[in-house]
Amino acid sequence: MRYFYISVALLFTCIIPSCKQNTDSSTNEENETYNSIDTRVEVILSEMTLKEKIGQMTQFTITTFLQDSILEDYGNVTTFIVDTTKLTKLIRDWHIGSFLNGRAVSPENWVHVTSAVQRINAQYSSIPIIYGIDHMHGASYLKNGTIFPHNINIGCTFDTIYAYDASNTAVYETADLGHNWVFSPVLGIGKAKIWGRYYETFGEDPHLCGTMGVAAIHGIQDSSTTAPYKVAACAKHFIGYSDPKSGWDRTPAEIPTQALREFFLPPFKKAVDAGVKTIMINSGEVNGIPVHASYEILTTLLREELGFEGIAVTDWKDIKALSEMHFVAPTEKEATLMAINAGIDMSMVPEDTSFCVYLKELVDEGKITEERINQSVRRILKVKMELGLFEKVMPRTDRLNRINTEKSISKALNAARESIVLIKNDQHVLPLKNKKILLTGFTHDNKRALCGGWTYRFAADGDHWFPKGMLTVKDAIKQEFGEENIQTALDIAELKALSSSSDAIVIATGESEAYAETQGTIDDLTLDKHQITLIQEAVKTQKPVILILTEGRPRLIADVADDVDGILFAGLPGVYGAQAIAEILSGKVNPSGKMSFTYPKKSGHIIAYNHKRAEYSSMREVSDELKKHAIAPFGYGLSYASFTYTNLQMDTIITDKDQLLSVSVDVKNTSKTDGKEAVLWFISDEYASITRPVKELVHFDKKLIPAGESRTFTLTINPKEMLSFPDKNGNQLLEDGSFELRVGDISRRFWLKTN
Repeated sequence: MRYFYISVALLFTCIIPSCKQNTDSSTNEENETYNSIDTRVEVILSEMTLKEKIGQMTQFTITTFLQDSILEDYGNVTTFIVDTTKLTKLIRDWHIGSFLNGRAVSPENWVHVTSAVQRINAQYSSIPIIYGIDHMHGASYLKNGTIFPHNINIGCTFDTIYAYDASNTAVYETADLGHNWVFSPVLGIGKAKIWGRYYETFGEDPHLCGTMGVAAIHGIQDSSTTAPYKVAACAKHFIGYSDPKSGWDRTPAEIPTQALREFFLPPFKKAVDAGVKTIMINSGEVNGIPVHASYEILTTLLREELGFEGIAVTDWKDIKALSEMHFVAPTEKEATLMAINAGIDMSMVPEDTSFCVYLKELVDEGKITEERINQSVRRILKVKMELGLFEKVMPRTDRLNRINTEKSISKALNAARESIVLIKNDQHVLPLKNKKILLTGFTHDNKRALCGGWTYRFAADGDHWFPKGMLTVKDAIKQEFGEENIQTALDIAELKALSSSSDAIVIATGESEAYAETQGTIDDLTLDKHQITLIQEAVKTQKPVILILTEGRPRLIADVADDVDGILFAGLPGVYGAQAIAEILSGKVNPSGKMSFTYPKKSGHIIAYNHKRAEYSSMREVSDELKKHAIAPFGYGLSYASFTYTNLQMDTIITDKDQLLSVSVDVKNTSKTDGKEAVLWFISDEYASITRPVKELVHFDKKLIPAGESRTFTLTINPKEMLSFPDKNGNQLLEDGSFELRVGDISRRFWLKTN
């Protein structure tokens, strides 16, 4: 093989024996030759053996080259030690092109690992390694990395700056460490609320998920803060992964083709249009076909229709799953044939070399063409070049002061503040002023309850994984209100004994375990019986009761929701979430979050806000009837301020499909408290050839409105984007007729008349 990259040779300080060395006299000429990435890719590709190409399509986990003594206690490991013999064998013998995985080790330890990977790789190849990692909500796999709220909370902010900040902060802190591929963001829409990965979504609305996802992608791929390093984002999991019929992870989804295109596809289209470099594939099946084996989805839809040109990577062991879980292939070799011919570029194998063996056999047998292999390798090489890995791949240690800076902490704290939703505030029980507080609840002194999974490790099994200085709800409330004003009760007996000397009872409840990517940790969304009993006993004291819900999905509280006085949906607000909760309770922070999903009241009927009219006996809109089934609908959230919507300005007739319709509304803060208001614009298509949702979010914007002042919010209606819908074949239908625009408590009918 032959590579002509002088910069790579200088960087790695070694020349690959099989490479023809460049001379100084030819440098300028060769630099001109490789101005084009595509040209560079073709030259490298032409010099690669089949085995080397297959290695580029293979991704291994780092546990395959860590020392055995470390692996024996991997669940609690805080230091990685590289076994160079194992690593050398993988790279020398199998030409592995990518590694992944991690835990919250120190930045110095990360540099040790990634330096070893790139240094040993340079001895055998001038194609650099791309390293993938799950920085899901900040620098998730870095000791003392800045942790933001999870996506379900970020959706509740209705402000894209926080999706950008969470992603950009993660790469700001870790790009120097050799992390050049981040497996984020999740772009599935939150449909199955019992699903164990629900909190990884931005909510239940396609526009919200897509818009937040694009901001997250820009945050990862914006190299202005990480230069000279660049990082690739990964939109996942294409497609339909977030709506398993059973609610269990990686299980079958049954989604009509038209619905798949209308609701699940748009976020990914936005991601592709935004230039996302990689996409991870749905581990499950859609309508009877495992996505990893679907040419229709991976090639016809993703490549030909959406125009995606980057890397399509599997999730963990998902090619094996075709034979071992889905049973569409009798052997792993047949599964490999299916996946590669369907359109997979890289296999997260991630622990053995069977993929390499079988793929080479399939090419040798003529069942897969080498040109098909070349197609994937081109994509992989191109992404590596676009990231600048051929020029700058070794990590550095001179900017470790970037980790957990005051600025990054401030961004994470502000994201938490704006992500918390005030669902209920009867008799203005909040904010709590000059009150003696009795604090109790299952999660009141628990760090995992604030952060959930993908925080410092896959799923932390104890609070020892979290920073010692991290505040629990208990710590933060004592800090905010003064320890002398706080009593804590660990059980019902203490609750009863202490309630008489308290003015209000605050109960932190929800989920205490960190869970991620599992078959599911619960069988029922209903909150545990002992937690419900504690709340009921608190209500019996006749004191005001405020619930703080720390959870990654809506745990049902129908038995107590009507009886308590206040409810805060805190979700998974991250390391700084407890401070944000305490500041909202005290009134220091005015809550501005709105629900990114419909919070159901009962388990019997759970549907999204954008349901079809017939789902509620042909009712035309969310009404009092729907409220019987939801504690808080999508877009709902209270504030300590009050806002009025007036002066909606718009034309009512659109006569051309290319005509843009400008709309504005004034929002006034009629209270004495400054507050932020997220303005959500919805459109309803009143009659159509395919049944339409009762309403759909088309735009959102959020602004600070000082007390007594007004702000004007605007919307531009693009008929082709906001009034059309797809049929099952992907044809966009734009039909004349009547529509209704809704913003706040105002609605206005308008017409599309083009014929």
